[in-house]
Amino acid sequence: MKRKVFLMMVFLLIASVLPSFAGAKSESGGSGQKQKLVIAARGGLHVDAINSVKARFETENNCTIEILGLEADDLKQKVSLDSINSAGAYDLAMADDPWMPEFAAAGIYQNLTKMGLADDSDFIPASLAIGKDPYKTGDTYALPFAGNVQLLFYNKALFDTNGISIPADWAGVLAASQKLKGSGKLGYIIRGQQGNPIVSDYLPLLWAFGGNVFDSAGRVTVDSQAGKDALQLYIELLKTGANYERNDLVAAVADGNAGMALGWPSWFISGTNASAAWALIPGKAAAGSTAYPTGMIGHWMMGVTANSTHKELALKFLSFITSSGTQKLMADNGGVPTRRSVYSDPTLVQKYAYYPTLLQATIDSVVRPRLVEWSEIEAVYGIELSTAVSGAKSVNQALADAKTAIEAILKKK
Repeated sequence: MKRKVFLMMVFLLIASVLPSFAGAKSESGGSGQKQKLVIAARGGLHVDAINSVKARFETENNCTIEILGLEADDLKQKVSLDSINSAGAYDLAMADDPWMPEFAAAGIYQNLTKMGLADDSDFIPASLAIGKDPYKTGDTYALPFAGNVQLLFYNKALFDTNGISIPADWAGVLAASQKLKGSGKLGYIIRGQQGNPIVSDYLPLLWAFGGNVFDSAGRVTVDSQAGKDALQLYIELLKTGANYERNDLVAAVADGNAGMALGWPSWFISGTNASAAWALIPGKAAAGSTAYPTGMIGHWMMGVTANSTHKELALKFLSFITSSGTQKLMADNGGVPTRRSVYSDPTLVQKYAYYPTLLQATIDSVVRPRLVEWSEIEAVYGIELSTAVSGAKSVNQALADAKTAIEAILKKK
């Protein structure tokens, strides 16, 4: 009798443990059981966009998706540090497009081409090219999750009041800015803080003048005549306006205190609402000059981590989240497309009037130099550009010093 009671107690104990044991196995990804994908993402609207569509994928694939929304610097650091672990904490990770050379060199992303992923021609070519290593021509390591490209933003009321049309070249931008200053308003606002702000703000002018940071042979050309002319114009534009940080820049143009500034769409546009009018960045120095692409591309990419323990499922989710159908759904929740079919969708174009301009800007966009050292180069370049803008150095001296500093970084390779 005692033996029967003992066996019954053992049976009941085992029965009580089985459900929790099964749950633990399910979460750990046993065969046929629920798996969990963890995404290291740029916080904010990107997380909102993913959250708005992930339930369908979770249901259809018997999995859960956890999204960690992080600030840009924190995201880069955490993903980089985790990449040295044999089993990663993240199955997918987002990356700002200038990080791609660093991520490729560090082996952070899984080679998606070798996993069987084929190029999808619906992606804008300039967008798809960012995720390849070598850039544009190599295998694919990440897909374009969120589109972004710089535009010229302007206050339409100020333009209309002063009889100003959208400038077709940078000489026209200067003339319009001077006219606005004469009317008692600020003309052109620059973002001239050292490092990334001033470099991102100045490069479209350099490109419009036919200049670049490097020539086709890889030589540093920041001190070319085109560079000198572009920087001198940049300084002349500042004289019509002010040097503001992002929030003040946006407020000045949106509130009608200033006429124009370069910016990223997310600064001025939220959903169907825009606080300023938009246009393509002029691609010519003056009316008779050669036209060049000038819109700086700034996509957020997403890839499968090389140390993910769920690579196949992660790739399946990556294909889902970047598909045309999902991008159309995310458009109403902060998503920015990277596919031509989404930008051309009649219903979305009617709702989001800036789509055609953003599509054209992306097609004609310019990518920042694809170098592992770009972050270092951007820092020293930005310092020297700022010294010229502040008047601490002449244009010639600042650009000569920038060239020397950039060459010193490259010699350390």
